[in-house]
Amino acid sequence: MIEAAVYSKLDPRLLDRECHKIAKWWSTHSVDHLHGGFFGEIDAKANPVIAANKGIVLNTRILWFFSEAAYTYNSAEYTQIAKRAFDYLLTSFEDQQYGGVLWELDYQGQCVSGKKQTYAQAFAIYALCAYYRLSGDETAIAKAFEYFDLLELHAIDPQFGGYLEAFAQDWQPLDDMRLSDKDLNYPKSMNTHLHVIEAYTSLYHVSGKAQVGQALSSLLGVFEQHIILQPSMHLSLFQNIEWQDQSPAFSYGHDIECSWLLWEAVEVLKQPALTHKYKKIVLAMAEVCLNQAIGQHGQVCDQYTFVDQQTHPESFWWVQAEALVGFLQAYQLGGGEKFKLAAEKVWQFIQQQHIDREYGEWFWLALCDQGLVDDTYKAGFWKGPYHNGRAMMVATRLLQQMEQEVEHEMAK
Repeated sequence: MIEAAVYSKLDPRLLDRECHKIAKWWSTHSVDHLHGGFFGEIDAKANPVIAANKGIVLNTRILWFFSEAAYTYNSAEYTQIAKRAFDYLLTSFEDQQYGGVLWELDYQGQCVSGKKQTYAQAFAIYALCAYYRLSGDETAIAKAFEYFDLLELHAIDPQFGGYLEAFAQDWQPLDDMRLSDKDLNYPKSMNTHLHVIEAYTSLYHVSGKAQVGQALSSLLGVFEQHIILQPSMHLSLFQNIEWQDQSPAFSYGHDIECSWLLWEAVEVLKQPALTHKYKKIVLAMAEVCLNQAIGQHGQVCDQYTFVDQQTHPESFWWVQAEALVGFLQAYQLGGGEKFKLAAEKVWQFIQQQHIDREYGEWFWLALCDQGLVDDTYKAGFWKGPYHNGRAMMVATRLLQQMEQEVEHEMAK
């Protein structure tokens, strides 16, 4: 049994406190004062790996998180970190010749890989929208639209719809489209489309431009027609050009993350027909996750793989962060007390198994899955303050909204 000594209730004040701890860790440990921007990697004991390459995904996630945290908490300190990430994006990651953002730099800021991953362009849009909302800097929103236009010009599949995975630096076709070494080499993926919809939701929220709303509505159609599998309500992870499913597994973390991100997109569009349709879809996706993915400690398991027909119980930090938000969102939408209870158990698990109380930040793997030591980096190409920091802010907002709804009902 997991000890319950460090358990605290799902309280917005405690989530805020954890968010500030995350921000403090990143502001203390991640800034590269010698070479600019942020360290490309920080090890398990919070030591910077000075010569590690710097990835655009990490830089945009830092920009997004500190922009959101500065806006949420009205923090001058967080604003300063956000500005640093914004400036470094424009001075070092932006491709001055072909447009868009570069994939990877060395530790001194020189280009290592200029490939145009659609996923990365989407994260740049997402982060720039957050910074624009914080600062009002017109350059930020102009760049967000510039990257939006590049994706709409180059990344859309004109025959079968949706967005292609990746391109060479000059936006020409690329043989190896994989997002990472762990991914399969197919022209379309759930993960890329999920983060394009996330980016376009933010861009429509801050701009209200009709062309963004149309692109966002089209993306919702892509999810309904090609990515959300019927009747299982899981997500197709990889697809060929004609949208035929090539998935090796179900990803429970992506299932629950997608459920609440789809609802955000629906909410910003404010179309009653979409709202009615997607409320059922979102709740069904959360229900499947709750019924199939819960491990023995209340955590959401990693995935179910087809080759061995097994559910893998390992817990990754980002899966629990997204499950916390997804279950709370399902509860707010009327899914029932079972979702609130599930969120509370996930939060308990996070506190006991993922928060590193010695070196700070969150463990990549839960303590019960790693043995005595997790030697996976605390910050790196694929780990920023985005999943856990966002979960703290969004879960806080949902809890506060629910408290207000209760107060409103009681006042009637």
